[in-house]
Amino acid sequence: MRFAFPVEERSAAGRAAMESTVEELMPCLLPVEDCDIPEDFDPTVPPRTPQEYLKRVQIEAAKCPDVVVAQIDPRKLKKKQTVNISLSGCLPAPEGYSPTLRWQQQQVSHFSAVRQSVNKHRDHWKSQHLDSNVTMPKSDDEEGWKKFCLGEKLYLNTGVQVSNDENQGIDYVQGRWLYALLACLEKPLLPEAHSLIRQLARRCSEVRVLEENKNENRVSALNLLICLVGRYFDQYDLADEPS
Repeated sequence: MRFAFPVEERSAAGRAAMESTVEELMPCLLPVEDCDIPEDFDPTVPPRTPQEYLKRVQIEAAKCPDVVVAQIDPRKLKKKQTVNISLSGCLPAPEGYSPTLRWQQQQVSHFSAVRQSVNKHRDHWKSQHLDSNVTMPKSDDEEGWKKFCLGEKLYLNTGVQVSNDENQGIDYVQGRWLYALLACLEKPLLPEAHSLIRQLARRCSEVRVLEENKNENRVSALNLLICLVGRYFDQYDLADEPS
């Protein structure tokens, strides 16, 4: 024999079953009596007792829908595509130019001493003024920073035109500023700094492979930067295998 229930009764029974399931999945941790919303209820008035606070939570929870559907705009998803990031390590050093493990350990030890000295005198140098012949570029002056970091001679050799009346400044020694920046880089690394030094090590390995005459000083400088990134800043997957 089959019994037919009115739609409203079946709907009420369904809601009751759902509430029972929710109670099983999320059991009540504190004994709170069912509350009826009073006519003079003011949600802006802070609760005065723990019981009033729990009742307020009940009231706010009752206003939440059972099912929430996220409104997703597919046009926004098309603009944020997945970015492929290369996780490859450094290119191996040319034959005969791979640094020994002892050499790498010595460089890391010396670099650590330099960083300790920098940290010791950091506050002192912050209070000092730059020499009158040193002009710091503005933060958004890309060409100015290239000239400042690479040195005047190397900057001019890149083919960038500089007006004759422009102050030539001082000739900064090529390459040392990278070492100095690493010495001032504080640990733990920020995500952006972490990514940048890894890019630096990879780029150094690429330049090292393309070095035609295998200039010893230049190769040693590239080895040094790769060594510091790999062994001091704990990016061991980028470090050179000892020869």
